[in-house]
Amino acid sequence: MRSEIEQAVQLLQRGDDAALEQALALLQNTVFSFSMRVCGQRQDAEDTMQEVLLKSVPHLPKFDSPKALVVWLYKVAKNRCLMSRRRSKFAPNPDLSLEELMPDRKELEQLGTDGGINPEAFAIRSEEAARLRDAIQQLPPQYRIVLVLRDMEGLTDEEVSEITGLRSGTVRVRLHRARLFVRKELMKGLKPRSGRAAVASRASSPEQRGNDQPRPDRCKAMFAELSNYLDERLDDSLCEELERHLGGCEPCKAFLSSLEATIEQCRTSPAECPASKKAVRLRKQLLKNYEQALAVVRPK
Repeated sequence: MRSEIEQAVQLLQRGDDAALEQALALLQNTVFSFSMRVCGQRQDAEDTMQEVLLKSVPHLPKFDSPKALVVWLYKVAKNRCLMSRRRSKFAPNPDLSLEELMPDRKELEQLGTDGGINPEAFAIRSEEAARLRDAIQQLPPQYRIVLVLRDMEGLTDEEVSEITGLRSGTVRVRLHRARLFVRKELMKGLKPRSGRAAVASRASSPEQRGNDQPRPDRCKAMFAELSNYLDERLDDSLCEELERHLGGCEPCKAFLSSLEATIEQCRTSPAECPASKKAVRLRKQLLKNYEQALAVVRPK
């Protein structure tokens, strides 16, 4: 969504009526989509959109930097979402344990024996927006905010840190655990490959022949770094060590593949738009407020 805010800033700087309305429409869509992903309730998202934009309009003429507006707008929307009265029907634990999110010995054995899940089936199941939305709503709020900002809204680690007030290291930890949690939810109900597909998978890995038994302790030592590896955040020595491990461990390769597919599903999840009639009514009010704010900032 960052690109939409950058486009909105350019339109605001043009200043004509058509550009202003288009800019406000972009901001409406951005705030609503973010709010839906965090709140999970359309009414909450619409209330957040209205409150955040009405609060933001007097400040918009002062923003000439897209990055500054990105941080400010998402911070206001985040605070409003967290104060929402409506709560998810789910009641997740306040913290996510890394140990609980890692595959146990049974799953590792299944991954090693059957060569992992059928990637096509995983993609088809994960494309169901409701299924992904439910998985995200089960995340505790402090993890959900980070995942939505980073993987669904497309912000950087540094921007997420500014918006949430978290240290960059904490952002990385919460992002990884949130990804693992969503992956675990999406994997439920998926059947592992078997028969010829499993045989072909094992036969295609010479280094696994004679060494098909998974190594849980060694494998789990690598899991904490998988998000950093996928985001190219590992230094060269750790990256080489992890790749050597993956080269000889089919269960870890299958696990990494499912995590990567989860992240991709989050990143490509379609944004939801506000109801058109409500959005138009709000936009008319916003245009009026913006013109008043502009007259104060730039008097004739």
